[in-house]
Amino acid sequence: MDDESPGLGLDLPEEVKKPDDETHYRVLARKYRPQTFAELIGQDAMVQTLGNAIERGRIAHAFLLTGVRGVGKTSTARLVAKALNCIGPDGQGGPTINPCGVCEPCRAIAEGRHIDVIEMDAASHTGVDDVREIIEAVRYASVSARYKIYIIDEVHMLSKSAFNALLKTLEEPPAHVKFLFATTEVNKVPVTVLSRCQRFDLRRIPSEKLAEHFANVARAEGVDVEEEALQAIATAAEGSARDGLSILDQAIAHGEGRVTADQVRDMLGQADRGRVRRLLETLLSGQVAETIAQLDEAHSLGIDPGSLIRGLMESLHAVTRAKAGAGADLLQSAEEREHGAELAARLSWGNLHRLWQLLLKGLEDVRIAPDPQEAATMALLRLIHAAEMPDPSQLAAMLAGGAAPTVTPSSAPPAPTASPSATALIPSDFPALVDAVERQGKQLLGVQLRDHVGLVSFAPGEIILKPLKPLGAEFARELAAAAKQVTGQSWEVRLTDEGGSPSLQQQEVMAEERMRAAVLEEPNVKALLDEFPDATLETIDRKEA
Repeated sequence: MDDESPGLGLDLPEEVKKPDDETHYRVLARKYRPQTFAELIGQDAMVQTLGNAIERGRIAHAFLLTGVRGVGKTSTARLVAKALNCIGPDGQGGPTINPCGVCEPCRAIAEGRHIDVIEMDAASHTGVDDVREIIEAVRYASVSARYKIYIIDEVHMLSKSAFNALLKTLEEPPAHVKFLFATTEVNKVPVTVLSRCQRFDLRRIPSEKLAEHFANVARAEGVDVEEEALQAIATAAEGSARDGLSILDQAIAHGEGRVTADQVRDMLGQADRGRVRRLLETLLSGQVAETIAQLDEAHSLGIDPGSLIRGLMESLHAVTRAKAGAGADLLQSAEEREHGAELAARLSWGNLHRLWQLLLKGLEDVRIAPDPQEAATMALLRLIHAAEMPDPSQLAAMLAGGAAPTVTPSSAPPAPTASPSATALIPSDFPALVDAVERQGKQLLGVQLRDHVGLVSFAPGEIILKPLKPLGAEFARELAAAAKQVTGQSWEVRLTDEGGSPSLQQQEVMAEERMRAAVLEEPNVKALLDEFPDATLETIDRKEA
């Protein structure tokens, strides 16, 4: 066999060239790990406290660093090790909050090769034998550093016996030993350990600081990233610098030399929010058949039913934030924000809370059901029909008047239209008309009539209203059509900016406050509250009142 022929399994493979530091790619989260306290973002209070302690020689023997993932716990522990062992460029320096980074201890610690700085992962070294090795080793002086430092990451993973074995050494360690613990679950660390450590709670990094940090990283990498994309990444990072850098790393690979906000949303799985918006609109309009069709379509595309319901909850939460006047989620597109503002104007607080609770219950049903798709379908159908039920105040009024509440499913045909001569069907006042409109299944129109308008005048065939909140351009036409469907006669609906009473919802609140004040003024109630000053009036039984 000549030299050119392939081997038969005994030949040695060609030598593979190993990547060196220049060619081997390092992810951004490792490449831009802070090397000084000045580079540690969002933890100014902790840095100041440590700086003062080092400057005054009040250095604790054990530190506990807590916080969510990616805020810099392990990085801070390494920085503390450098600060305590730095000897300066001339070799004569002492502990400092600004380690030089060029002396041998600083470089060795940064590269993870210092013999006196021992890092241990408690997740994989949980037993008492691992702790015994530490206990035996602390008796010996450091080899070359000022302090022998033990960094134990995820310390809450140590077993109970391991913690107990460490207690005595942790309370009275030799002067040359320092312990640095890091954990994401400080509640799992025994109190006996907490009491022996100086604790620092690392905070979530504010999104504006993260966005600024990511912008600096992008410039250093020579990548053009839109400002809105940086904000979206910072929001998705949830206060974690490491998570944000991982997302930025992925976004750079996802794009083609430029990272846009749309690319980030698409990468994070936000591109299919249009499907969720359409489903939410279908639910609110009470279209049973269309809801089932959209669920079946999502199922055929492989979309998890639980994810779909969580998406509905996220959309509803965004609507609630818009109604409360809070800032919009930066992961939302302009179209989503506009849609949220529109729904916020249409839905009352009561509707939002009820929808949220129904979706929350549906999510739990999906989690425990044998068939998640079936559970999701039943949950959303329950939401549609529950939305058609009268609220408690309407139900109480119906029962007090001896009328049985009637629910007309959205998929059922409309009730027969009364003839114009059937004047008995004409509501006697505006609240009665609102009740009749809602009984026809027009819940969103009912919400607007109760919450968003004040009555100026009401007469058979004519309604004059004052808008208290923005209304759709088709509001007057929709109300006229609904009133005609209910009564069988034509109605003229006019809007004006003058006069007008408070909305029906405001009137209910004022009536409730008057009733509450009257109850509190009742002599027996006042005597009871005087006897029990901590007691409060929680609810009022209207019948008893």
